[in-house]
Amino acid sequence: MEGTVRFEHHTFGQRLGSMVKVDFRRMFTQPLVYIMLGVCLVLPVLILVMTTMAGGSAGGGAAMGTFTNVWQAIGTATGAGSGMAMDLTTMCNINLVYFLAAVLVCVFVADDFRSGYAKNLFGVRPQKADYVISKTAVCFVGCAGMMLCYFAGAMIGGAIAGLPFDLGTASVGSVVLCMLAKIFLLAVFVAIDLLAATIVKQRLWASILAAVAVGMLLFMMIPAMTPLNATFLHALMCFAGGALFGVGLGALSALVLNKTSLV
Repeated sequence: MEGTVRFEHHTFGQRLGSMVKVDFRRMFTQPLVYIMLGVCLVLPVLILVMTTMAGGSAGGGAAMGTFTNVWQAIGTATGAGSGMAMDLTTMCNINLVYFLAAVLVCVFVADDFRSGYAKNLFGVRPQKADYVISKTAVCFVGCAGMMLCYFAGAMIGGAIAGLPFDLGTASVGSVVLCMLAKIFLLAVFVAIDLLAATIVKQRLWASILAAVAVGMLLFMMIPAMTPLNATFLHALMCFAGGALFGVGLGALSALVLNKTSLV
């Protein structure tokens, strides 16, 4: 009938798909994600080359706790004895990405509130759950890219430093499962970072501080959950844990947005 105003109803899938596209475009057209990817690529190169040089000049890398094998930059095998030790190889390996992820997530979310984008968005699309799901998915992809860049950087840095690539008790298949487990586990940290960012909103320093503080509580569990000789069970457990935390903390983040001011 002519002259009749029709209100188009968008399904959940349509709303979410549209928001995810916008978030992907916003993330990958900003320099932030490329800076973080570059940091994750260069950092292991610097760590492996510099610690190897320092260990060599001191006359004993193993005694100083420096890297003696490329794969130490990725993780340790179960029963290797160094997984729970707080030494250089434990603190300066690929698990640093879990803390760098907090920077990516918190800056990305805080920018929404500081620029007024979130307030305008929720004025048009009031569903807070859509926002949380979209941010979780997009930030997870960005953080997974950071993890892969660190892995590539570790291989490059190990080759430059002349470190051995001997896998020992691990295998190529277990390294792949180790990386899958680490990537799946990112969902836990992304959910924690997103919750911290939604609580403090535009106060970036507070969100990063809170996210890193909570992440430190889980840091010592990462080597046991993602060993270098990981099995399918490790990857499955990290996937399940990531899904549970993503849903649970995601619902909590949506509740926070619904119950608090957007400014």
